[in-house]
Amino acid sequence: MHTYQAPEGLLKDRIILVTGAGDGIGRVAARTYAAHGATVILLGRTISKLESVYDEIEAAGHPQPAIVPLNLEGAAVKDYEEMAMTIEDNFGRLDGLLHNAGILGSRSPIELYDPEIWNKVLHVNTTAPFLLTRALIPLLRVSDDASVIFTSSGVGRKAKAYWGAYAVSKFALEGLSEMLADELDDDRHNVRVNSLNPGATRTNMRAHAYPAEDPMGNPAPEDLMPSYLYLMGPDSKGVNGQQLDAQVKK
Repeated sequence: MHTYQAPEGLLKDRIILVTGAGDGIGRVAARTYAAHGATVILLGRTISKLESVYDEIEAAGHPQPAIVPLNLEGAAVKDYEEMAMTIEDNFGRLDGLLHNAGILGSRSPIELYDPEIWNKVLHVNTTAPFLLTRALIPLLRVSDDASVIFTSSGVGRKAKAYWGAYAVSKFALEGLSEMLADELDDDRHNVRVNSLNPGATRTNMRAHAYPAEDPMGNPAPEDLMPSYLYLMGPDSKGVNGQQLDAQVKK
């Protein structure tokens, strides 16, 4: 997976939604999926960032993307349902869903953790992906080969001190991913669900979490794309309910 060589047109004619598509790994994944033939639906809260990714994809001559502005912190159930109806009206199905959006919150001991920040992180990182996936399951079922990727973290598999709500939210996502993998694995075997831990990556979130760290010591998001392409493309069919890592563990 880590050295996967994606063939040209790997994602041709596929409809893929990427959350947090305006920054970091989400931005790179959206551009990479488009470069391999996918029509990418860009979801995020900052329209200017989404428009920038949109323009980059169009300028490169890839399939025309779509923009879905949505603030996961404030979106209501009806917002997700209306978004799903819009996707159905325009595309009829969904072949891929990359849950990339997330927030760090604060790094502090549990006894000092701000309850408002706790609730915000759990909502954006766990409740929002649940609501989004719930609304999109009917469209994923229509696809002949759909892939859902939840972005996990090392602290979502082995908790560490001071990671607070972020770690708890990622543990919850792991459970949601495994549950959905089991629920959606029907006789057609057309929807697979996995979690992917990107590991230490050169992103703004990583810089906030480790301000004293030299970011150049970490791989760029582009370096992780073989794993993201493999899991989103047809070559990973049959890989379901797994906890995977985008980088080789040292």
